[in-house]
Amino acid sequence: MTKADIVNEISKTTGVDKAAVLETVEKFMEVVKDSLANGENVYLRGFGSFIVKTRSEKTARNISKGTTIIIPEHKIPAFKPAKVFMEEVK
Repeated sequence: MTKADIVNEISKTTGVDKAAVLETVEKFMEVVKDSLANGENVYLRGFGSFIVKTRSEKTARNISKGTTIIIPEHKIPAFKPAKVFMEEVK
């Protein structure tokens, strides 16, 4: 399902104009991205959590050159679904 499909489905079920739904979905995604960029987690009860995970420093190998490099500690976004959501998907 794409963003356009989501907008069409919400518009069809609620009767709200597609342009307004698209603007709302875009703003939601912007708020989530900005929150995660600032190190704040986003919790949606019954759906899940958008969280920032920290990957620790590790050593990696370049097999073709036979060298090793160190990948520094970095942060990545992640989604953790709620138990209710997980049970509904099962």
